[in-house]
Amino acid sequence: GPQACFAAEMQMNKLAEALKIDPVELRLRNTIQEGQPSSVGTPLPKGISIEKAIAACAERAGWQKRPDGWRRTGKPYHDPSGELARGIAFTCGYKNVGFSFGAPENCWAKVKLEGKDEIEKVVVYHAGAEVWQGAHSVFVQIAANEVGVPVNKVELVASDTAVTGNSGSVSASRMTFMAGNAILGAAKEALARWQEEERPAEGEYIYKPPATTPFDPLDGHCTPNFAYGYVAEAVEVLVNKKTGKVSIEKVICADDVGKAVNPKQVIGQIEGAIVQATGYSLIENFVQDKGQVKTDSLATYLIPTIMDIPGEIESIILEEPDPIGPLGARGVGEMPYLPFAPAVASAVHDAVGVWYDAFPLTEERILKGLGEL
Repeated sequence: GPQACFAAEMQMNKLAEALKIDPVELRLRNTIQEGQPSSVGTPLPKGISIEKAIAACAERAGWQKRPDGWRRTGKPYHDPSGELARGIAFTCGYKNVGFSFGAPENCWAKVKLEGKDEIEKVVVYHAGAEVWQGAHSVFVQIAANEVGVPVNKVELVASDTAVTGNSGSVSASRMTFMAGNAILGAAKEALARWQEEERPAEGEYIYKPPATTPFDPLDGHCTPNFAYGYVAEAVEVLVNKKTGKVSIEKVICADDVGKAVNPKQVIGQIEGAIVQATGYSLIENFVQDKGQVKTDSLATYLIPTIMDIPGEIESIILEEPDPIGPLGARGVGEMPYLPFAPAVASAVHDAVGVWYDAFPLTEERILKGLGEL
C-alpha cells in the first residue's frame, strides 16, 4: 500500500507541475465517483468520500476554492542566508478495510447478558488481540452502546482460545469494522433472548462481509475489497541545503473513519502512523550488500526519536458513515501512513526544486540531489 501510493502520488504531483494545475485541483478533477468502474472493472464499494477528505485537508492547509479552481495561498519562504528552504505538498489515498481478493473473511463474537429484572453485567467474548491500538476499548464501547448499559458494566474476555472463536488477524485496518459488526450481531441476538426471559441470555454471531474475488487470469477483472477508508495529507518541511537535513514542520491529516467510536484513540492512531511514516520517509535506511544486512542494529538502522518527529500534527476526523460498517465505522490503522512519504518528497521538491524518486530522504541523498556530493 505505501509503496504503491508513493508511486501514484508522486506522479500526480509531477503531472500537476507539468500541466501547471494546482495539485489539489488536479486531484479533485479526477476523483473516482460512486458507480464508476475502477481499473479492475468494478466500482468501489458505496460510501466514497475521497473528495471530502481532500477538501477538508486542503482548506486547513491554506488552499482556497476559487471560481477558477483550487489554489494555494501564501508566499514562498525566503531565507536571507540561502541555507534554509521551506516547502509544502499535498497527497491523498485510500485504504482497504479487511482481507482482499477472495481471501476468506469472517469474525466471531459472543455476548452474554446477566441479571434478573435488569441487565447487571455484559460479558463480551472476542479473540481480537490488543496491540495497543485500542481495540479492546472499542469492543467494550460498541457492546455497551448496543445493549444500553454504561461501559463499566461490560466485561471483556479477550484472546482466550478456550472460549473464543476466530477473529481474524489484527491487520488490514479491519479490527473495528469486523469485530464491531460481530459484536453488534451477537448483542442483538442476546437482547432478543433477554426479551424472551432467558437468564442469562447469550448471543453468538459470525459476521461475514460481502464477498471479494481474485484477479481474473485473463483480464484482471475482480472485486478486490468490500470497504475502504479515505485520507488526505499536507506536509510542510524545512530543508537545510548545507547539511541536507529535512525537518518536518507540520502535518495536516484528514481521515474519514466513518464513525470515530473513540475519537482520542483515532487521533492516537493518526499520530502514531505519522511518527512511524516519518522514520520510513527520512531515516530508516535498510542497507544490504550481497545478501548481508549492514544495518542490523538500532545504531545503524535508525528509528525516530522525539528529536525527529514532526513539530506539529493536526488531525482532522471525518465521519462519513460506511454503509455496512458498525455504527458506520470504517477503519484508520494504516490510512495516515499511506500518502506520507510522497507528501514529504513533494514538499522537499517544493522547497529546493529537485524531485527525489527514492527514499528515505537522508542527508546524503538530499545533498546528492542538490549536487553537493
